[in-house]
Amino acid sequence: MDKTDFTEGKIIGPLLRFVFPIMFAIFLQIFYGAVDLLIVGKFSDAVNVSAVSTGSQLMHSVTIILTDLALGTTVLLGIFLGQKNSEECGRVIGATVALFFSIGAAVSVLFLCCAEPLAALMNAPTEAFVQTASYIRICGGGSVFIVAYNVLGSIFRGIGNARLPLFTVAVATVFNIAGDYLMVAVFHMGATGAAIATVFAQAVSVLCSVLLIKRLGLDLSFSVSDIGFHKTLIRRIVSLGLPIALQDLLVGISFLIILAIVNRYGVITSAGVGVAEKLCGFFLLAPIAFSQGISSFVAQNYGAGKMDRARKALRYGISISLSCGVVLGYLAFFHSVPLSSIFSDEATVCRASGEYLKAFSFDCLLTAFLFCFMGFFNGCARTRFVMLQGIAGAFLVRVPLSYLFSSWYGGNIFILGLATPASSFVQVLLCIIYFIKFKREKTFKI
Repeated sequence: MDKTDFTEGKIIGPLLRFVFPIMFAIFLQIFYGAVDLLIVGKFSDAVNVSAVSTGSQLMHSVTIILTDLALGTTVLLGIFLGQKNSEECGRVIGATVALFFSIGAAVSVLFLCCAEPLAALMNAPTEAFVQTASYIRICGGGSVFIVAYNVLGSIFRGIGNARLPLFTVAVATVFNIAGDYLMVAVFHMGATGAAIATVFAQAVSVLCSVLLIKRLGLDLSFSVSDIGFHKTLIRRIVSLGLPIALQDLLVGISFLIILAIVNRYGVITSAGVGVAEKLCGFFLLAPIAFSQGISSFVAQNYGAGKMDRARKALRYGISISLSCGVVLGYLAFFHSVPLSSIFSDEATVCRASGEYLKAFSFDCLLTAFLFCFMGFFNGCARTRFVMLQGIAGAFLVRVPLSYLFSSWYGGNIFILGLATPASSFVQVLLCIIYFIKFKREKTFKI
């Protein structure tokens, strides 16, 4: 398995070659998650759509938290590579394996035991409660596989290899599509069948990835003896990843609060917002991919002390992401209902989804700036600021506005949806202010 040195040569070419596999992998991962909703929407009813929407939102939040915690590995590997310290890279990987295997096992046990309370916490509609709890229990029980393939991705992005994560999610997507058709379209198992297919696909994906790594080898000083709870390295991984994980935990909670507010207006509204959220994931492909790519690129240059290259990568990322955002924002605002019909045949669900997407169209522009700034600061080991701005956006803007809008305008989904771009706008302003302050620093602590 090769690694890429981002500290020398051209910037935009290597950055794009690194980002495109990440973007395609994220596309497949979002599609992988959306397949459940797509097939359930085509071959089942609104009750099961609501169950998958609510349950998958919770599982998505958990996945994001675990991925962000693993970002500590990505950044630390990038910094050590920038310093040409291959031996320490191997120990970082070993510490990551030990840490995240323990976390994955604990999360699986938690979801197996607490599915019903979690469904109640999500304020799942009464008619969809049983299906929601079933989806949460089955998908949550397979969290160990979610952890495994996200950790694999964090390791390889850290060394500048974006192809293995792409392979991992491609395998998962293929098996999930096949499993969903079998369980939902053929056996008519609804949300439960979609959950079974998801876990099986994750397990197969992890197995295939491990076999591929064993066959091709790892182009680092890593051996099985490196696996262990290396306290100093685990402390550094956690100190880098935990602020991001905490941020997304709280941001995820804010979205769950909003979903609970939405669920008060019934199954159709719940299903409509769930469909819209799946489409939003596709609209955010470019900024999310550049955020991850910039993190790895900047981490290596930060470790090497080459901040001019890091800032240029940020500018390129924002420019390209914004170009994509203009096109996608147009589609989200003017073609929201036809896009929603991809996931549901029910006209009322599509109309509800369309109203939410119109509000989200403004976020397509703002996230081009926000996600690239976040990637830059993560790569510079400034994850605490990323955490603080994310929490500020979630709990000082998004949640209060969602509550106020729901109180003032009832079930007007478009107005409710405006809380998200309002939050992004405030976060972008905070990032610009911090970037100016950070640029003036003369020395950098690693």
